[in-house]
Amino acid sequence: MNGYDFSLSGAQLKALWSGALWWPEQSLMIVSDLHLGKSERVARQNGDPLPPYDTRDTLNRLAADLALSHARTVICLGNSFADITPQDSLPEEERQWLYRMQEGRRWVWIDGPQTADPIEFGGAHLTELPLPPLTFRYIAQSGTSGEISGYYHPTATRETDGRVLTRPAFLIDSNRVILPAYGTHTGGPEVRITVPDQLLRPEAVAILTGSPSTPIPMLR
Repeated sequence: MNGYDFSLSGAQLKALWSGALWWPEQSLMIVSDLHLGKSERVARQNGDPLPPYDTRDTLNRLAADLALSHARTVICLGNSFADITPQDSLPEEERQWLYRMQEGRRWVWIDGPQTADPIEFGGAHLTELPLPPLTFRYIAQSGTSGEISGYYHPTATRETDGRVLTRPAFLIDSNRVILPAYGTHTGGPEVRITVPDQLLRPEAVAILTGSPSTPIPMLR
């Protein structure tokens, strides 16, 4: 699998091009902010229309990551569903697809402040998961180390061969990783605006999703 290899609190991790985080020693895949059903919710609430295939695209990328990794455990960090009633907003085909991905795996939903509680999809439902030397929660907490979180939907900008690329990005320092949003229609403004400076140490870098996985210094 293509990505950026690094160490956090002694755990060897890989930030994948797709936006997922891979912990090979634990056979563990982590994704954040799936926002499944987002385009359907926006259309139903008479907002700006979005292309209707975001959930299918998100699930397709997740299925590809799981097929390549053979992950035994999946952790979904917060806001996995865009609606409080995911059973009503997801088409049957997509619900069945998600069920199939869960078969034979430990599946953990980490709750966020606005996360729909997807009880019908099974798995464990936790506010955080300590798995030493790492801890998984939705929103980062200052003064912690070995922390994996999401929430901020970070993006970063890099100039390559005269082109300026802005993409979802991992934020990494010696204490934590903040994951990009995995959902197709979920993004955010520049990282220097969205993420409080006190959460990240001076050596923090951003790793853009996609190729190549080159660390760039965080802008302050």
